[in-house]
Amino acid sequence: MTERPLLLLDVDGPLNPFRSLFAGLRGYTSHRMRPDVWLSYRDPESRKARRGVRVRLHPSHGAQLQALPFELAWATAWTHQANTLISPHIGLPADLPVVEWPELFAEDPDGLSWKTRPLLDWAAGRPFAWVDDMITPQDRAWVLAHHPAPSLLLRIHPRHGLRDRDFAALSAWAGEVSAAGR
Repeated sequence: MTERPLLLLDVDGPLNPFRSLFAGLRGYTSHRMRPDVWLSYRDPESRKARRGVRVRLHPSHGAQLQALPFELAWATAWTHQANTLISPHIGLPADLPVVEWPELFAEDPDGLSWKTRPLLDWAAGRPFAWVDDMITPQDRAWVLAHHPAPSLLLRIHPRHGLRDRDFAALSAWAGEVSAAGR
């Protein structure tokens, strides 16, 4: 049996439409969280650090993601805290694999996203889709030139988060990859 393609998930942007003014009207719920990566840029005694960051999550996204023909994994600066802080609010398992970054927010010598090269290493030649708000045409071109398997880099606008059309695009792409692998 062929392995399912990977779906590499970012939190901020795709799952947390942090730039949205109307997320609550679209079914998102607000949560206050204190992820380590966010706290590392705050004075621990500040009011912001005590309150935490507002994270908007859609409770149906977990079921929608699990219904896709992918193996899910976190590809986020939230690292393992995505399993403990995000998963319970959207209905994902608390033990999804997590991409281990060599360095968060490292500058790339070629101007790629700080995630691009580590994601290719982590995917280890497997087909993958990556949803993130920071994907650029340069990242797409580099992945196309350096990854031997099919890939889909789906940029999600941080004002919208994952939408029905994104789930449809992911499902269609996974279907094409599965059909080609038979």
